[in-house]
Amino acid sequence: MIFYIIGIIIILLILYIVFTSNKLIRLNNNVKEAFATMDVYLKKRWDLIPNIVETVKGYATHEKETLNDVVALRNKGYDSLTQDEKIDVNNKLQNNVSKMMLLAESYPDLKANENFKELSNQLVKVEEDIANARKYYNGTVRDFNNKVEMFPSNIIAHLFRYQTKNMFEASEIEKSNVHIEL
Repeated sequence: MIFYIIGIIIILLILYIVFTSNKLIRLNNNVKEAFATMDVYLKKRWDLIPNIVETVKGYATHEKETLNDVVALRNKGYDSLTQDEKIDVNNKLQNNVSKMMLLAESYPDLKANENFKELSNQLVKVEEDIANARKYYNGTVRDFNNKVEMFPSNIIAHLFRYQTKNMFEASEIEKSNVHIEL
């Protein structure tokens, strides 16, 4: 009788490990899929930025610092960046692009430029897509991290070497108001 109880306990333990491992795999794949979706929009913004910078350069020649920051961030090879580096660089880019768009408010000729208007509209659309993808990505990361950190699934996660993932959070600079002085 004791062997049956031990056998049942072992079978239940094995089933728990298998189900938990499969759940971790599913959640990890959801995080990868969510990042891949967001990555498409981040890449669109990445490719749109040089056009906006060139358009703004013609009008805002004395705003070199903001433009140089954007160009320096943009010059990093996007495809060679890790997932965490992409998140970090895009957080920094977001802040600088916001500053650049605020600069445009100070230049009526720039605001009236058809090319700038079209690029701005594209950027607004991409930013909306990024915000939605960011919400989805953060939701999948939250679910994954919960499974990795909560007992007893954290034991299985540790055995299979699953690590928590970073959220795509707003930087402190993004949380504060951008102030431009001309």
